[in-house]
This record gives sequence, C-alpha cells and structure tokens, in this order.
Amino acid sequence: MDKRLRILNIWVDPLTRKEAIKRAAEILKYGQRPHTVFASNPEKNFSIPKDPELYKVFAKADLLLPDGIGMVWAARILYGAKIERVPGAEFMEEICKLAAQEGYKIFVYGATEEVNRAAVEILPQRYPGLMIGGRAHGYLGPEKMSDLIQQINESGAAILFLALGSPKQEKWYATYGNSLENIRLVQGVGGTLDTIAGKVPRAPEIWQKCGVEWLYRLLLEPKRLKRQKILPLFMVLILGSKIGLNSRGSDRK
Repeated sequence: MDKRLRILNIWVDPLTRKEAIKRAAEILKYGQRPHTVFASNPEKNFSIPKDPELYKVFAKADLLLPDGIGMVWAARILYGAKIERVPGAEFMEEICKLAAQEGYKIFVYGATEEVNRAAVEILPQRYPGLMIGGRAHGYLGPEKMSDLIQQINESGAAILFLALGSPKQEKWYATYGNSLENIRLVQGVGGTLDTIAGKVPRAPEIWQKCGVEWLYRLLLEPKRLKRQKILPLFMVLILGSKIGLNSRGSDRK
C-alpha cells in the first residue's frame, strides 16, 4: 500500500476498493492481533483531533478508508492521487462475502435490538455460508462490557463489526480492543446495519456514482444539515492548503 496521505488534521489510505479488500484478506489470513478499519471523511477532520485518545486510535488504524467523496477530492487536489471512494457500508458487505467464502465467523455489535437482529438474519441470506458467531445490540451499559467481551472471545469470530456510530465505535475499540483475543479484523460500520435491515435506504446507484450520496441522505434526513455544513469549510481549507503548498514550492525555486 502506498504511503498514507495526510488530509489537513487526519489521514486517508490511497487505495482502491480492490486493494482494500486484498489488504483485509491478508489481515484475516496472517494477522496475529485485532486490525482496525475506520472510515475517513471530512467530518472527522473536525471531530477526531479534539479527543487525544480518539486521535491516537484513529492514527494507528490499519486501514483508513476514503469513505467520503470529500477525501477523494482532497487527495486529488493536494497530492494528485487518483483514489476512489470506498464506502464503509459496501466494504462491510465485501468482508461478509469474503468471510462466507473463506469460512470466517463474524460478530455484529451495535444498533438497536430490532435492527441488529434483522441485519444478522439478512446477511447469511445474501452471502450463503456466512457464519454468525454472535451478536449484541448497541445499548449495553458499561457494567455489561465484561460479559460482552467474553461473548465475543468465545464466539470463534475472526471479524467484529462495530455499529455504534462515530466516534463511539472508535472509542469503544480504544477502551476494549486489547481485550479481544481471537478477533483479527475490526471494522467501524456506523449506521450500516440500518441500511441492511431496510430501515434507511441507500442512495440510488447513479447518486453513488456521481459522489453525491451525501446529498441524497440530506434530502431524506434534513437534520443532517448541521453535519453537512462542514463540507464547504473543509473544501475551503483544502484549497487554502493547496495554495500554501504551491507558494512554498515557488519560494524554493
């Protein structure tokens, strides 16, 4: 994999979907510890650095997927890197497909009980042979974490999907990751289970290909406007950073 790219205050890995899946397959085959996969997007540029613990676990992630189209644009503007968007939701499904083919069990933690149960029922239908090692909804209190960790460790699962939303899922891993004994791949999947369960629809394919899935979600959920406001600011900062790089380059000539 090429060198990780710094985008303002966070990073993204310059890879294609095919390369990301290949890396995940290698981790599952040869990994000796939990390896983390987190989504990298413009919103996290403003939230991750505010929390030192969160910043540390994000920086040490084994894969930082270019989940947001803003990260793809930024990588092209700042580095000329022709990377492609790798949505976390689609990456999860690719991992499930790989798990079904290779015989890896999965554990699904997060979302409501209803959504979690529905998603776990649907996934093996989509990917025949997929083995569910266990599941748990995302509303367990701190006093239940010891039991949850034991359940995960005894499940035989090699893959753990954390559907707690960001930054909660990254913080969960920062706190409990060292207690995972058999897990080799941990992916933060945010609200993906809602999509799998049919509670939240994915954008039509044409919207996805045009890189405006965020707009489709915004139209469905206007309350997301506050979160999406950061995208224009993010792009302004990227352009400013590019101008600064060009200026410094000219000064050295």
